[in-house]
Amino acid sequence: MRKRLQVQIKGLVQDVGFRPFLFALVEEQAVAGQVLNDGCGVRLEIEGEAEAIERFIATCRASPPPLARIETIECRNAGAPLGLTAFTIAASQGGEAAKFTLLSPDVAGCADWLQELFDPRDRRFHYPFINCTNCGPRFTIIQDAPYDRERTTMSAFSLCADCEREYHDPHNRRFHAQPNACAVCGPTVRSTGFSRNGPEDEDQFRLKAGLQTEVIEQAGEWLRRGDIVAIKGIGGYHLACAAFSDEAVRKLRAKNP
Repeated sequence: MRKRLQVQIKGLVQDVGFRPFLFALVEEQAVAGQVLNDGCGVRLEIEGEAEAIERFIATCRASPPPLARIETIECRNAGAPLGLTAFTIAASQGGEAAKFTLLSPDVAGCADWLQELFDPRDRRFHYPFINCTNCGPRFTIIQDAPYDRERTTMSAFSLCADCEREYHDPHNRRFHAQPNACAVCGPTVRSTGFSRNGPEDEDQFRLKAGLQTEVIEQAGEWLRRGDIVAIKGIGGYHLACAAFSDEAVRKLRAKNP
């Protein structure tokens, strides 16, 4: 017997790959409908055979994405089945309640991220802003909720053809990964330079051009010799120094009492 339900999932379920997870799950359980982010979390409308829907809900409870934390799953009858045969990700719905939606912290790189970073054959080889639905920036790039790319600091970067393909591929781990980017279309690393002793000393600190890896290596050299480096990311600034250097730490504390 077919049935149709409206399901509201609350908790840490936005910006953690929950909608892509559900998309894969409906294929496995042969149900149809749609999912969207709303002010309370994730809302679905699904229909299918009663047993398939029960398995779908049970899997949501038992095996959510690694970064998700489910607080409640509320189900109610949505009326007679409409005969839907596909599952779609609908546009998010905001509102005042969105201000109280749980947001994910930034997440350290996952194993897949690290493999890509150091694989010379990968198109993201040595690209410092790699991320996917399982890792990367979250809280520091959010400008508003619900969490979608157009409401993050990544909205300024248009996806290239390859990243666009990944973003819309339900079988790719970057499916609806909002910070998705590469060296062609995403943020880049550059050194703007600064001066220790005044304008006459600035040139030796400025890396006018070069590979992103060269910029990062130069920053590492500055840190090793005891300088303070201000690292501006897509989520803000981070002041860095060599924590094992008493002189560098004292210098940083003197500048930031």
